[in-house]
Amino acid sequence: MDLDLHVFRFDWAGGDDHIGPGLADLARRAETLGVKTLSVMDHFFQMDWMAPASDPMLEGYSALAFVAGNTRTLRLRTLVTGVTYRHPGVLAKTVTTVDVLSGGRAELGIGAAWYDREHAGLGVPFPPTAERFERLEEALQICLQMWSDSESSFAGQHYTLGRTLNSPQSVQRPHPPILIGGSGEKKTLKLVARYAQACNLFPGPELTHKLEVLQEHCETEGRDYAEIEKTVVFPFHVGRDGERVEETLAGLRELADLGVDVAHGRVEGLPDLAPLQIIGEHIVPAVADW
Repeated sequence: MDLDLHVFRFDWAGGDDHIGPGLADLARRAETLGVKTLSVMDHFFQMDWMAPASDPMLEGYSALAFVAGNTRTLRLRTLVTGVTYRHPGVLAKTVTTVDVLSGGRAELGIGAAWYDREHAGLGVPFPPTAERFERLEEALQICLQMWSDSESSFAGQHYTLGRTLNSPQSVQRPHPPILIGGSGEKKTLKLVARYAQACNLFPGPELTHKLEVLQEHCETEGRDYAEIEKTVVFPFHVGRDGERVEETLAGLRELADLGVDVAHGRVEGLPDLAPLQIIGEHIVPAVADW
């Protein structure tokens, strides 16, 4: 089992001019402690169920490019990009750029989008749910074509590209890994089985059932269920002095036993880095062989 670091807030940095140095320091420390991947949310506004929408929120790929320049081994992904945020051809170009500049460390995390408030705020079109899923599948097809040897046109229901030229190409071949976020049984998990190398699901009572549905879709699509990385977001409440380490390990053990490969850790209490140090010393080594 791998533990990743998911950065979902930036208000801990101590002001806008401290976000850059704070994020760089956090990323380097995570890398030193053995964290494999750092992810950021791809939102324009902070999610209002978590904190005020006006709280600091970075554009996802600019943040990942910055982290790439401050680290050497951390893999980089958004958790996850809404398909509505960027034209798919531009999205493929953006992820490719991060992959090239990082030496092959970028991943594409993508989903159907849901946060209507930020769309309305910045004037980004927010189609109905069914259309967003149609666009999601076309976006996946476009990204894969952009990462192939083909420069031919693409004509879909929602997107038309005259030439899918992508130069330079991604360092990772055949393409950066694709993670699809969401647990919808009829559409999202089917797209995971058809296109993705990873999925991000919600922990909870339904997780076992969702994994069974994904396995069924893999059988239908002729995919090896085992080759798809199963991930969840998991809050790391280890405590200031490590008093909840055993509780955290028990929760992770339960996820690992269900077949979860990666826990995206949300570390509470930043900028106090003591919990991160505790995770590196006591959690990462313990789960490495699970």
